[in-house]
Amino acid sequence: MLVGCDGGSAQSPLTAFPRSVLPAFASGIRPMHPDHRRSWMATDAKSTDLLYISDAESGDLYVYSYPQAKLKGALTGLDGPEGECVDNAGNVFVANTGATEILEYAHGGTTPIATFGDSGYYPVGCAIDPTTGNLAITNICREEYGQCVADGDLLIYAGKHAPKTYSDSLIAEYYFCGYDDSGNLYIDGLYNSDFAFAELPHHKSTFTNITLNTFVYQPGGVQWDGKYVAVGNEDLNNNAIYEFSISGTQGKLAHPGGTPLDGATLVGQFWIQGKVVIGPNRGGSGTVMFWKYPRGGSPTKVLNAFSTPVGAAVSTANS
Repeated sequence: MLVGCDGGSAQSPLTAFPRSVLPAFASGIRPMHPDHRRSWMATDAKSTDLLYISDAESGDLYVYSYPQAKLKGALTGLDGPEGECVDNAGNVFVANTGATEILEYAHGGTTPIATFGDSGYYPVGCAIDPTTGNLAITNICREEYGQCVADGDLLIYAGKHAPKTYSDSLIAEYYFCGYDDSGNLYIDGLYNSDFAFAELPHHKSTFTNITLNTFVYQPGGVQWDGKYVAVGNEDLNNNAIYEFSISGTQGKLAHPGGTPLDGATLVGQFWIQGKVVIGPNRGGSGTVMFWKYPRGGSPTKVLNAFSTPVGAAVSTANS
């Protein structure tokens, strides 16, 4: 995969700068190092809090005990998995990007318990509405014959009903999303190569486009931290998570500098778990890093041996 920049300005992942692993699929390339082993899980995994890390290049979900970070399993045979989310029951959802679908796994399980079709779109991220249990899916683009041919959109699954589709005229490529505790959904993405951010208010069908008072180079993860909307700035040199208070069409930075993710490059879909943030670092080193949250700074723990880690999620055993 090639990563480029032009005068410090963001470029579309459909051209030169791959924000996620998706551009590999847009070029018709499947995972370069697929894992042909069977999925497995340790016998005590179901009774342990688990950290799931998606590796797009190997097509695996690696599973670790949390917070001990001991390998407990691997879910194999996926096609470029990227963003993840977890419901109140501890079930883990992952965007199986290359296969244009979302897979759901029970906590500690080895085979999917549900598959959510994505109508020929490449999904990148997902989120669960804590007030309804609805599943939101962000699609970066529409796919035909392994190529991106049209803008992306947002899908929301409500139970077993057919999903509803939403789009925003000021977002072309939808990246990551996260619900707050009131059921409002926040989404980041790109429009004409520029960062875009919007809210889909609870029980509404129209987006509110939001201006953030801090420059974000390229879209990273989006997660509610209990007080603020945390937005990732995925960058080669200045990876950080910025926390915003949202009012109407404005997002105000909660504290200067946000949460700096020192030592990382291209952190995609991070996961905040209490006073810890976990960031898949796909920018060359293939590591997953842990930082204190919201202080950030130097990582407190580093996991190695990944190819292209993109997403992270923690599922608790007592969910």
